[in-house]
Amino acid sequence: MKKIVCFGEVLWDIFPNHKKIGGAPLNVAVRLQSFGNEVSMISCVGNDENGLLISDFLKSKGVNTNLLKIDDDLGTGEVKVTLDKSGSASYRIMYPKAWDKIQVNQDMLKLVEESDALYYGSLAIRDEVSKHTLFKLIEKAKYKICDLNLRPPHYSINELIELMKKADFIKLNDDELYEITAEMGSKFNSLEQNIKFISEQTNTSQVCVTKGSHGAVLLQNDKLFYNSGYKVKVKDTVGAGDSFFAALIKKLLKGETPQESIDFACAVGALVAQSEGAT
Repeated sequence: MKKIVCFGEVLWDIFPNHKKIGGAPLNVAVRLQSFGNEVSMISCVGNDENGLLISDFLKSKGVNTNLLKIDDDLGTGEVKVTLDKSGSASYRIMYPKAWDKIQVNQDMLKLVEESDALYYGSLAIRDEVSKHTLFKLIEKAKYKICDLNLRPPHYSINELIELMKKADFIKLNDDELYEITAEMGSKFNSLEQNIKFISEQTNTSQVCVTKGSHGAVLLQNDKLFYNSGYKVKVKDTVGAGDSFFAALIKKLLKGETPQESIDFACAVGALVAQSEGAT
């Protein structure tokens, strides 16, 4: 069992006719807990019904919520989801919300210092308050896991580079890889060359790039490992990438081989994609 802290957004995805609990750090926390780890969530919710429901949900999954703070001024996070005629979704991430204002305290610093790993999503740095808290936690972390989620207009490439340089392990998708490496001055065209480029530029020896239904590539200590995905009947892809990454983190932290780890992670991601919802 590993002791893992997840930091970042907890929120509701608001669809036209229903709503679902979400946020990559929350999804990863729940999945890591389901694998038998001791997981704590550091975030903030509003003093409202949506916040209470998130807190109760995390507790029901066994995630430690002692550092899930309550903000009396800002509401719980929301993402307004709009679907077009083909079913493709677009997102409006409401700002500011409670998770933008996660205030650092000594209990958080102590928890991270005593844990095996700190997972954080890049969306958490869109506001200076949560960004400041995250950077303080990173200073205390033994092993730092950075999950990039590029959601316009909530990021700048320079801030993402700064965040990646602090990480021991970076995960992003293929589109994000090409966007970031182009901004960093990469002249390469292939996925593999750009994975190695971002590893060298950020001094991070572990980089994982997901390719949707086509699997993922993992760089570990200058060697590449592949899985081309598993064919399943997709119900929805919500949270599949988060479950994939949680499974990969679980295996690698246990010391499993990179190939076994990425094979297992892709299988978990596929299982979630053929089911409804993230958790």
